[in-house]
Amino acid sequence: MKAQIIDVLTQLSPYLQRDGGDVRFVDVNLDGVVIVELLGACKSGPTMMGTLKQVIEEQLIYEVDGVTCVIAA
Repeated sequence: MKAQIIDVLTQLSPYLQRDGGDVRFVDVNLDGVVIVELLGACKSGPTMMGTLKQVIEEQLIYEVDGVTCVIAA
């Protein structure tokens, strides 16, 4: 599962970088909760929660079986 998560995050990175941000995989627990670190503009920008939930979380849940949610470290 970790490899799939990292692959999806790698695919999302160019879109986040375009707006001055990025995301880094930290961990995933047995309940399917993915922990990521938001970087750059994603870390403190006004759309941080939207990026986390509506972009990263939705894509991971869609593409990786077992992912239940995404939280920021």
